[in-house]
Amino acid sequence: MSSEEAKMLAGELYLASDPALTAARQRARRLTRLYNETREDELERRTEILRELFGHIGDGAYIEPPFRCDYGTYIHAGARLYMNFDCVILDCTHVTIGDDVLIGPGVHIYAATHPLEPEVRLTGRELARPVKIGNAVWIGGGAIICPGVTIGDGAVIGAGSVVTRDIPPRCVAAGNPCRVIRQV
Repeated sequence: MSSEEAKMLAGELYLASDPALTAARQRARRLTRLYNETREDELERRTEILRELFGHIGDGAYIEPPFRCDYGTYIHAGARLYMNFDCVILDCTHVTIGDDVLIGPGVHIYAATHPLEPEVRLTGRELARPVKIGNAVWIGGGAIICPGVTIGDGAVIGAGSVVTRDIPPRCVAAGNPCRVIRQV
């Protein structure tokens, strides 16, 4: 592990231009390109590629191409995940997705963030905050999950929501910013 990777995973400022991190992103680009070029009847090949790309992916998981991610290595997805078309995961640190999660089309999950101070941002250093999505969560199409967010088991996130804060278990939440509407 490079020292920049260790900083990235620890939530400290790091340089994404580090050669080891650059090589890891190139690996992910190659694997996602191969995945996105598979035919619909190549389910076994798709599973092989996802197992190579992700840190972990559970049995019965299915991701509709096209799919994009930064590293793949830091994505830990549970069994029976379904992710629809055009999803993006910026996994600069751990993104954990539970079992039986449904993710609509065009959902973006961001562990990547940047410093607020422009002077620090101009140094090229970045930050990362882990994202955790519990079991049996449904995320509607076009939602954006921001860095550092935890979504509790059984929650429903409305389409187009921007999730900037933790969402408790077993509730319906929606909006920009996303807020709890009711309990399930």
